[in-house]
Amino acid sequence: MVPQWVRRVTIDPAIVLLAGFVIITSPIVLIVGLALSPVIPGRWRPLRFLWFALLYLVLQAGLLVVLFVLWLATGFGYRMGAEWSQSVHYRLLGFALRVLEHEANRVLRVTIESTGATPDDFRGSPLLVLSRHAGAGDSFLLVDLLVNWYGREPRIVLKAALQWDPAIDVMLNRLPTVFVDNDPDVDRLALIRRLASNLDDNDAFTIFPEGGNFTPTRRLKSIMWLRNEGRSRRAASAEQLRHVLAPRQAGTATALQASPDADIAIVAHTGLEHLNSIKAMWRYMPMDTTIKVHWWRVPAQEAPKDPEAVGDWLFGWWSLVDSWIEANRPEVVDEALADPTTRTDPLTP
Repeated sequence: MVPQWVRRVTIDPAIVLLAGFVIITSPIVLIVGLALSPVIPGRWRPLRFLWFALLYLVLQAGLLVVLFVLWLATGFGYRMGAEWSQSVHYRLLGFALRVLEHEANRVLRVTIESTGATPDDFRGSPLLVLSRHAGAGDSFLLVDLLVNWYGREPRIVLKAALQWDPAIDVMLNRLPTVFVDNDPDVDRLALIRRLASNLDDNDAFTIFPEGGNFTPTRRLKSIMWLRNEGRSRRAASAEQLRHVLAPRQAGTATALQASPDADIAIVAHTGLEHLNSIKAMWRYMPMDTTIKVHWWRVPAQEAPKDPEAVGDWLFGWWSLVDSWIEANRPEVVDEALADPTTRTDPLTP
């Protein structure tokens, strides 16, 4: 990946300049979207798409400017790790996610329904969050829930490729975050151990045990990998999972050992699985869907610490997550996954 300092002096200023240009030309862009809406299938689809794209770009630029000011305020980054600085960055993250959630609800017709364990059920305890991974933006969804609904300060394990998003790159590299890639020289478990250590009662170490978004192809690859590794029992268990990938135990086991007093939240969600590309997001806009999220609480003393036992424990939970998804997945997702070309809308907006 391009070195961080290169991204800071090239991509970040370019985003700010581009946003300035877009703001100036936005009336023309939105008028074009308005003109196209009556002749393109969907309910104001071009206008909705352009509005959300413009919003995201302007939000990116605004965050980058504020983050630059915070860099100056912390003595050119010298005091970035100070408690007040971390608190301000988490508040800024929460604000940005609230804006996106509000506009997703208003423009994209997406709502969130959260069930199961409530914030009060986790109060007063550090937290390890193990979440299902599928669909566009589910990392944003989970962090939004943790920051704005559960009042937590997430410590997150994410794919390194997400650093191509400028605001995510700057903000999360200032907060406790591990970006993982396939570099064999990096001890990822050591990074996870450090991230999951010394959690306080408003922290939430967050990891996606599947290691990537669910797709049918990845499901088959994960089963084949288990068989090639001689783990036939686990492969047989993975074959029973229809909507999730076989969970990987190493990162979770490391986190459980690093924070033995933390309660665990198992998180399942459904409603985003069919939004796996820009093309799919266009096709299903407005989305008219409810993203359902369910939380289970596992007290710290009930979670195993031995890596092999953690693997069996994870498979048991992921089987429950799989069953929950089967029972709760929205009809639009089932239809889209069965045949992505079935979405039709009237020509009038």
